[in-house]
Amino acid sequence: MSDLDQGKTSIAGSERKVGSGPTAEAGGPASDERRLWVEDYGVRRPFMRGILIHSLIARGVSFEEASRAANIVRDRLRPKQVVNKAAIVSELLGLLDPSLFEGEQLAPQAPEILVRGSGRDRPFSKGLLSQSLLAAALDPDDAFEIAREIERELLVKQATEIDRGELRRLTHEMVERRSGAAAADRYLVWRHYEDASRPVILLLGGAAGVGKTSIALEVAHRLGIGRVLSTDSIRQIMRLMLSPDLAPALHGSSFDAYSHFPPGALGEDPLLESFRAQTATVSVGVRASIERAIEENASTIIDGVALFPGAIDLAPYAEHADIVFLVVATLERETYAARFTRREKDESQRPAHQYLEHLDAILQIQDQFLDAAEREGIPIVVNDGFDQAVMLVIRHLTESLAKRPGFDRSALL
Repeated sequence: MSDLDQGKTSIAGSERKVGSGPTAEAGGPASDERRLWVEDYGVRRPFMRGILIHSLIARGVSFEEASRAANIVRDRLRPKQVVNKAAIVSELLGLLDPSLFEGEQLAPQAPEILVRGSGRDRPFSKGLLSQSLLAAALDPDDAFEIAREIERELLVKQATEIDRGELRRLTHEMVERRSGAAAADRYLVWRHYEDASRPVILLLGGAAGVGKTSIALEVAHRLGIGRVLSTDSIRQIMRLMLSPDLAPALHGSSFDAYSHFPPGALGEDPLLESFRAQTATVSVGVRASIERAIEENASTIIDGVALFPGAIDLAPYAEHADIVFLVVATLERETYAARFTRREKDESQRPAHQYLEHLDAILQIQDQFLDAAEREGIPIVVNDGFDQAVMLVIRHLTESLAKRPGFDRSALL
């Protein structure tokens, strides 16, 4: 439904419904002679300039232009005392780009559009639809524009309801027309797995500082996954349970864990031996987190240095969850160093010099990740640019899920 049709966020609405009598604004009572009212579907509400401005900004109008238009509309219509939404739209058509109100112009009295299916009826929301389109690895602006175009098409048809499956087919066709068949199929894949009876678990491994956690959080946001875990958190919990004497590898970072071992406890390559020991220990907590996600049927993203290719046998979980493993890497030394410096601004407890002093060790661990990923057949996502890396992760995830036996594209169209 259009912003102009919403009861709480419409250009004419407020959060309270009122009758036909006078009401009070902040600052004192107002009479019918002074107040502009908007009446639609038998409900009368006070005209709210601030909500009109908000609605226009949501359509891409600048604040200054939205404020100017709202003032003009209010001043022109106030002498009429009571108007309907169509009158407001008519005024706006002469002040702003008419394409912003294409749906309202052709179907100004369109009632709420209900999406029916699966035993639940929900109001159509282009915000929710655009959010779901992010699973197609679309740019957020493109996703919103597609959702807005679908809304306009429904308004033009004066639709009052649409079947959930029909909305999915319409969306698939629109994405295919604008962004190609591959993007359209990615949308279908996530629609299927989002409603599946078993969780999707995404594992993002990689050396320290490659951007795993930032990517995990953004992917979770775009896909609507509510659970994100870091192996750093798992390691911190295990530290409280296991003393340095029992598990020295837990009490240091991946690149300096060797310094917590007794002299002579490690062999010829202390860096890699201590890293492997840390990975093996933290993997116990990772397996517990996977089992918990399966038990609760909760799709989850886990990221961390302890997610080393081949360190965890994922085969036992294949019947209960769809697990996708990716490795994130940063190949340019300068880019790597710059990321630590930027991160320090947001996370003062993680000073850049602590990582820059160990950059050679971190890069050596990354080489181990790259070799293991090649050996295990795990895709590598190079994080040279954040937005591109996020979309690549989503693409790898959805394209991998599309190859699973449970996915049937034809059943979704």
